[in-house]
Amino acid sequence: MTVRRRAAALAITAVLSAAAAPAASAAPSPSPSPSTKLPEGLYGTADPTYDGVWRQSMAFLAQKIELVTPATKSVDWLVAQQCDSGAYASYRDASKPCDDKTVADTNATAAAVQALMELNSHRPTVDNSVSWLKSVQNEDGGWGYNPGSPSDANSTAVVTGALARAGVPLADITTDDGASPYTALQSFALPCDGEGAGAFAYQPDKDGKLTANADATAAAVLGAMGKGMAAGNSNAVRKPVCHEGDGLTVEQTAQNGAFYLAKALAGSGHLQLPPMPGAEESEPQPDFGNTADAVVALAASGHKDQAEKAVAYLEKNAGDWAEKGGPAATAQLVLAAHATGTDARDFGGVDLVRQLNAQGPAPAATAVPSPTATQDEPEDTTSDDGGLGVWWLVGIGLAFGAGIGFLLSGRRKNQQL
Repeated sequence: MTVRRRAAALAITAVLSAAAAPAASAAPSPSPSPSTKLPEGLYGTADPTYDGVWRQSMAFLAQKIELVTPATKSVDWLVAQQCDSGAYASYRDASKPCDDKTVADTNATAAAVQALMELNSHRPTVDNSVSWLKSVQNEDGGWGYNPGSPSDANSTAVVTGALARAGVPLADITTDDGASPYTALQSFALPCDGEGAGAFAYQPDKDGKLTANADATAAAVLGAMGKGMAAGNSNAVRKPVCHEGDGLTVEQTAQNGAFYLAKALAGSGHLQLPPMPGAEESEPQPDFGNTADAVVALAASGHKDQAEKAVAYLEKNAGDWAEKGGPAATAQLVLAAHATGTDARDFGGVDLVRQLNAQGPAPAATAVPSPTATQDEPEDTTSDDGGLGVWWLVGIGLAFGAGIGFLLSGRRKNQQL
């Protein structure tokens, strides 16, 4: 459900008092001032103001599907970010209680739920966030970036994935008018005729018009299938088809989104990021983050073959972007690799798992497949941190199940627009 996440862009959005934009490709965040000391346990070294909870959650999702158990202090940091209400802000000083000035963030909350479910820990924390998310559902069945803001496809998708991952029956999450999260997601879907056939919009414009948005589409495909950002490696392969007509099922709407993504990636193998207003660079640039999200969405919806060209492109070109973008960016590539059965430890010659681990405290445990290790008995290396113990074995299969509790991309995944 990504995010998604671009600190500078989100800051501009806040100034304009607009709803947060989709977040799916990670961009380097502003560096913290020299006087700012980053919290112990936090992943990344950039200013966490706009993406602290998001990047921590993304890191955990990517680590767990690669058999890495984060350090206890890192998990404790994420848990401590929760307000008593169950909500999370994008980032806050946890030494002070949340108050009416604390800006609740549905995307950060949903990402934290997904991460903690993947870690198979802190269930009371998860339940508290789930209750809060349910309490701020809009009347149309969806969610906005902040409570009370208009629903958008990205936020609705990442929350939907979080609720599903937490075991909440999505069809039962209805408003007084009978609208469900699926109702909201389908309201953002474009028809099969015309420009952007099959895609999802982020939000309707002031005139109610829907405009295709690749970031929103990648997020909504996962949300409509009741899945989250850490979708498993699916072997199913089907031809992308755009279903026409009224009364489509939510599955058909998701497949329409996959049809759009497959077509968008068929040419260059990557999506494009339009230049920011006032930017010196006037030509569109490769959108690595949303491309990675599209790969996950295609693979999860049974079109892994349609994502092969994009994976090859990312392996060849996205290394520098991920390294500079920090934990969330690296995690996005890990998730894309995993969803397509690609080796995240040798992704275009880069060990993404090692790169991600190095951006936070030493993991409590790692399982690295070796020529002598069996699939059931992976090699285990435990750090001095101790921490989360051996429960990582129990959680290995969870990443492969349907429904994990983003993208940023209305999700603030990484601080990008």
